[in-house]
Amino acid sequence: MTTLEIRDLQVSVGDTQILNGITLTIKSGEVHAVMGPNGAGKSTLSAAIMGKPGYTITGGQVLLDGKDVLAMATWERAVAGLHLVMQYPTEVPGVKLDDVLSEALKARRGSLPDLTKTIATEAARIGFDTELVHRAINVDFSGGEKKRNETLQLAVLQPRIAIIDELDSGLDIDALRDCAQRVEDATKESDLGVLVITHYSRMFEQLKPDFVHILAKGRIVKSGGPELADDLERNGYTAYASA
Repeated sequence: MTTLEIRDLQVSVGDTQILNGITLTIKSGEVHAVMGPNGAGKSTLSAAIMGKPGYTITGGQVLLDGKDVLAMATWERAVAGLHLVMQYPTEVPGVKLDDVLSEALKARRGSLPDLTKTIATEAARIGFDTELVHRAINVDFSGGEKKRNETLQLAVLQPRIAIIDELDSGLDIDALRDCAQRVEDATKESDLGVLVITHYSRMFEQLKPDFVHILAKGRIVKSGGPELADDLERNGYTAYASA
């Protein structure tokens, strides 16, 4: 059992306080959805957990099985088992995806006996063209290919906790279904814990949240079960934006 604990996390960007005390606990196999209007602090939460430059921790803790995540470099957080699926995947000219996966696996837990076969199997599950594995990461990829690429990396690396930042952004219906279903499968196949950040509940047809949290003005203003996402779909964020 892996546990990611976020305790009273406070984060600023420059002189602006963005997060004002976030407390969440994500365990293996659980899916926690964080929803909220634009500017609520959702992407700031993912950036702070993974150690993105420019985000200053002004209070609180992030613990992975009791270990201080905030004291780790970003690469150490990844080796420890945290994984970020990015809203805007980065292009990396000159660096091939299969080489990156090979090196990442060595750093985390040793190489796979047949990485090529594993990549091909996982690519088939999400409709990702295996020819793209041998090309520079995300260079000249479509929006859907970039998100399928992110999902492929998650599946191959098998982290302990995944932070998924707006997987649905820029995806068509088919790609969203394939990617969301693969994450859902990972919660059962490898006991993956998931913190998924999104505006909309459409991905929840495949990726089933156990808990839904509404983030507004840097705070979680309400938590509940999947029914809370249904309420948001009907009524929007207006009632919470002024909370």
